[in-house]
Amino acid sequence: MTPTALGPLAARVARAACVAAPFTLPDGRVLDSYFDEYRLGADPQLLHDVAAALASLVPEGTEVVAGVELGGIALAVALSAATSLPAAFVRRRPKDYGSHRQVEGADVAGRRVVLVDDVVRSGTQATAASTVLCTSGALAVHALCIVERPLGGREMLAEHGVVLGALLHERDLPAVAQVAS
Repeated sequence: MTPTALGPLAARVARAACVAAPFTLPDGRVLDSYFDEYRLGADPQLLHDVAAALASLVPEGTEVVAGVELGGIALAVALSAATSLPAAFVRRRPKDYGSHRQVEGADVAGRRVVLVDDVVRSGTQATAASTVLCTSGALAVHALCIVERPLGGREMLAEHGVVLGALLHERDLPAVAQVAS
């Protein structure tokens, strides 16, 4: 989709999921706003429309869509429905009972995988999930997100051989949020 075509969708995403309130990152830094993926995931039409837009970013040859626990799970399911690709789900840690799996759902071994998550900031979570996928036998891993915040994530992923595609960038949302309010 072109930036112009994304304008109305970006406005809807901003209204539904961009929250102007302090948000503390795992490293202790505090942001003045955040993206609430649960608000987006709770709106079935918006989730459908975001998945349809993300579908255009799925690299050719992708065989599995994998969602990162927890924010990427709803996105993986919606993107799977939009693309007819099977879905897998990546846990932060292996399940400590039952199957003890870290990757659930579709088998990723020997398959080209696109990893999906709500936001990429530092890239730590997406890099860890891509490492789990590769350890599980995935042949190639790309990553997609709804919003990219410029906190080094793209660079970290690139250092690990993962190409990031973002539907929206943080810079797209403040103006959209102001126009939409």
